Amino acid sequence: MRFIGAGARPGHPLVDHDRMFTIPNLLTVVRFMGVPLFIWLVLAQREYGAGVIVLVVMAGTDWIDGYIARRFDQASKLGRVLDPIADRLALLAVAVTLVIAGVVHWLYLAALVVPDAILLVLTLFLFHGHPDLPVSVVGKVRTGLLLLGTPLLLLSRLDTGFAGQLLAAAWVVLGLGLVGHWIAAYNYFWAMLRKGREVEQHNGGNG
Repeated sequence: MRFIGAGARPGHPLVDHDRMFTIPNLLTVVRFMGVPLFIWLVLAQREYGAGVIVLVVMAGTDWIDGYIARRFDQASKLGRVLDPIADRLALLAVAVTLVIAGVVHWLYLAALVVPDAILLVLTLFLFHGHPDLPVSVVGKVRTGLLLLGTPLLLLSRLDTGFAGQLLAAAWVVLGLGLVGHWIAAYNYFWAMLRKGREVEQHNGGNG
């Protein structure tokens, strides 16, 4: 089974419908709800094992909602906006939580925040709202790597007997995820500029 674009049906282009209440959108809401639960488990309860389970569920819903949307024609305009927001919120909230808990250095958080902050400023300047760009393959792989590396990092804090190996594996995966994060940000940056020029030319032509 394909991991990227799983569920896509050959000859059936993906159409974003106006529907709000779909299974993929419900799963995205579940991903939003996982963020405060993860924060509470790690910071208030120091339950790293339970935090790992929450992250696994969040990562699973990220893949499953895309599969269902493509396979059963449940893609929606709302989901196209909510899905990347849920991904960003999860990545940033988890990173902030781990910094506060002393699991990672603040430089890890900075590596996530800086490109997103640049894209946010550009988005507000060019579009005054959501740029409505398709999620890139690099972006999805980046999210998957970061959501995979974080549970490994938490597992390395548990008394499993493999703490060193888990820590090394976690930082290999997270390092690749951070590289993908900056590559995805670079691609989105130029995609925004191109779309901004197109919108400007379109508005100028209509004027």
